[in-house]
Formats: sequence, C-alpha cells, structure tokens
Amino acid sequence: MQTDITYRPVAVIDIGTSSIRMAIAEIGSDSSIRILDRLTQAVNLGKDTFTRGSIRHETIEDCVQVLLSYQQVLLEYEITTPEQLHVIATSAVREATNQLAFLDRIYIATELQVDAMDEAEINRITYLGIRRELTQMSTDATIVVCEVGGGSTELLAVRNNQIDFAHTYQLGSLRLRKTLDSYGAPITQSRHLMEAEIKRTTGLLHDHVNSDHPLRLVALGGDIRFAANQINGSWDSKTGATIDREALETLTNDILAMPLDTIAQQYPLDITFQETETLGPALLAYVEIAKQLKIQKIQVSGANLRDGLLQQMALKGAWSREFQNQIIGSVLDLGRHFDFDEAHAVHVASLASDLFDQLQAQHNLDPRYGTFLRVAAYLHEIGMFINNRGYHKHTMYLINNSELFGLGKTNLLLIALIARYHRRASPQPKHDGFSTLNRDNRVAVSKLAAILRVAVALDASRNQAIHQIHCKTDEKQLVVSTPDANDLSLEQLTLKQNGSLFEEVYGLRILLRSNASKLT
Repeated sequence: MQTDITYRPVAVIDIGTSSIRMAIAEIGSDSSIRILDRLTQAVNLGKDTFTRGSIRHETIEDCVQVLLSYQQVLLEYEITTPEQLHVIATSAVREATNQLAFLDRIYIATELQVDAMDEAEINRITYLGIRRELTQMSTDATIVVCEVGGGSTELLAVRNNQIDFAHTYQLGSLRLRKTLDSYGAPITQSRHLMEAEIKRTTGLLHDHVNSDHPLRLVALGGDIRFAANQINGSWDSKTGATIDREALETLTNDILAMPLDTIAQQYPLDITFQETETLGPALLAYVEIAKQLKIQKIQVSGANLRDGLLQQMALKGAWSREFQNQIIGSVLDLGRHFDFDEAHAVHVASLASDLFDQLQAQHNLDPRYGTFLRVAAYLHEIGMFINNRGYHKHTMYLINNSELFGLGKTNLLLIALIARYHRRASPQPKHDGFSTLNRDNRVAVSKLAAILRVAVALDASRNQAIHQIHCKTDEKQLVVSTPDANDLSLEQLTLKQNGSLFEEVYGLRILLRSNASKLT
C-alpha cells in the first residue's frame, strides 16, 4: 500500500552580489521538491563591498525593502516559521567591513536571521544543488564544476561522484571590474588586464585537477546562462545546454567591446543594468578557465545556489552518510599530504564512529558532530609532519588553516580542537580557539575529545586488532567489551592513563575487557 506524500511550503533567500533571489517550494515527505515561485530583485551589494570595502547605508535600506516585500509573498504561501525559511548571504556581505551592522539592521527591520556563509559552506551547498545532474554524466571523466560570482570563483573537481578537489579563488567579476577601474585603462586594454589577472589567480588550476582522465567543464551562474541563451537560443534548464568555447569567446569579445549602457539596451529582456557590469569579466573568466583545462565544449547547468539550499532543507540538513563520505575523501587527501599513518587513522576513525553511535544517550549530539569526530580522528596525528614534540598543537594549527570540502571555518575550528585534545591537557578556558567558543560548542568539543581519546587508546598497539566493540553502562562505569582480542594489556593501560577526560566529562570510569575475560 502506497503512503500518500505530504508537502510543506518552504523558501530560501540568497543575498548575492548583484541581486537578492528567492525560491519558494514545497518539500514532500519523500524529500521531493516542487518549485512554486522564483523572485529576483537587483541590489548593488557587491559593487559597494568590492569597490569601497563596506556596504553603503542606501544599499542596506534597499535590501531591507526587498526583504520586506519578500515577506509579504511568504505570508501568501503560509511560510511563517523559521524552520520554513533559510536566508543566506555570500561574499558581498561576508567580506564587508560592516558585515555585522548589515546583519543587525536586517534583523531589526525584518526579524530575519541571515547566515553569512563562508567559501567551504558555499561549495557544499553548490554540490548539493548539482549532484543529481553530475550522477547522470560520464563516470570515466573528471567533471570540473565552475561558478564565477561577483566576488569569487568556486571550483569543484568530481570523479565517480567523489570530490577530488574543491577551492574558492579570490577571482570575481566585480573584483575584475575594480582592477580595471584602478588602472584607469582604456577599453582596448581592459581585456588584456583581465586575462592577466585571471591567469595569475588560477595559474595552478591544471595542477590541482587530475588530467589523467578526460575533463568536462560544467558552468553555473547567471552570466553563463545568459551566454547559453544567446548562443543556443532557448534551452531546458533541467537538462542543461552545451556551448562551444569559440562561440563563447566570440560573444565575450563582443560584450567586452560594448559600453555598459549599450549592453543593457541590446539585451533589455535578458539582463539588468547592474548585471551588465559583471557580464564581460565573468564570461572572460569562463573562457580562460576552459582554455587552461584545454576544454572545447562547456556544459551549462541550470542549477543554482537556491537549489542546493532546498536540497539541504529536504534532507533535513546536509550531513547525510553520502555527504559525510564526500567530506572524508577530501580529509584523506589532506592526511596523505602530511604523510599520516593511514591504517591507524582510518581504524581510529572507525572506532570513534562506533563509540559515537553507541554513546548517543550519553553525549546527545546531532549527526554532524559525528562527522566532526570522524574528521578529527583521521587527522589527529598530522602534526607529526612538523614535529613529534607537542604535535597535537601542530595538528590543531594544520587543520585550522586547511581547506576541506564542505567544512566552514567554525566547523574546522571545532575539528581542530577535538584533534588537539586527543592527548595531554584537557580543554581549558585560556586555550587559544577554545576560549572563543560558545558554551554549547565548548561542551561538544569536550564530549568528542573524550571519545576520541578512547578510540585512540583502543588502537594503542597500532595493529588494528579491535574491530568490534560493545558499550554498556554499569553503575558509575562504562564497560567496553570486544570479542576480537584476548591480550588487551596495552590498550587497558593506555585507557587507564588517558581516561580521565572521559570520566570528567561523562562521570563514568571506563573499563575495557574481552568477552572471554571477567570484569574485576
């Protein structure tokens, strides 16, 4: 008997560099998504941030008015609770010197909580929006997903549905426009200046993308969709379009040769005047990236950031097992870069995950913290690459200053601290990083670091002998039993030496025994 699918109305709002966009949809109980409406209104956020460093008062008030008008639409769709709406801002807000003043003004005027996402989070959401499309493409190719925004360019390299490489370059169409303005160069020289800036910023791109396999370029963004409309005519955004690089370069040359008002007059139905500033530089960036990768055909996708945000809401968060595996692929690459003991790291991560699952009643943390624990377990010894002495602190530094797919700066700090506290001192308020956390995150770090210490102790012999564990609470102690090994003397000694944090956090003394032995 088939169960009827129920739907709930939701919306996402993206405060971008040149416009504020909203998508309204229904999410089914089966996680399906039906788009109901899309709205776009132009703003000048990016122009303010990338030319003067801060967002002007007039622009902030323009944003307030747009969001107030969107709220009226939301009421018509009966979207009234915070759980039904996710509002994000990208680089134009994140990099503004008055970011907090902007976010506070929006909240005061609208009561909307705006999430200023960092680069890694944007990469994660972008992948969520396009992953279904990628699964339908050739598996023998490395697919490079590229989106040139006003402030930055995002690149993902995907092979066999696994992330090979993820990076955000400080290269955006409005940044390029600012470069031209600072030079005061005539239009005849503008292309050469932008080409030089693009090549300088993305110069190592080809080294980062595995060229042992065929490469395909999938381009996202309003500017490349505009180009596809001009080159191909109408096309289905669900199936995408394919454009020739030479045709794109010809169109780009034409656009770069036009004054901005001429572009607006020639394409009145396709582009706003605000978007004319970004069009030429963005298209040139796509052309140059395709050239660097030696790609002749560009696949244009209709997917966008709002699609990814809706997918996240449909999944009730982005921490599905599949997505955790995408993150772990990037983590393993980082560990190998620092020559870690992979067999030990992988085993400790497996044990830590088992402990996290079995101790759910004790720690009461949601699944994303399980991902943070796994990542910390994989990377807890990478500081040895620098020096064995005090390596846990080196580990924290390396993690905190790395770029891992899907993990933003706040998440990286939590992971770095969990790994840092896998040995030696317990978390202290005076410690760097830990002192900046709120209470909930401080408690989470302590809980997870205590579990990680247990997992590390369970492979103290480094022979990966313990594979199965069973946890049982017995009065004031936690008994961890295993059928895998009879000689647990080294692991028991290590737990005795390093179990104080677990007892301090959970109030439980921890004991390890084999199923064949008796608890004493």
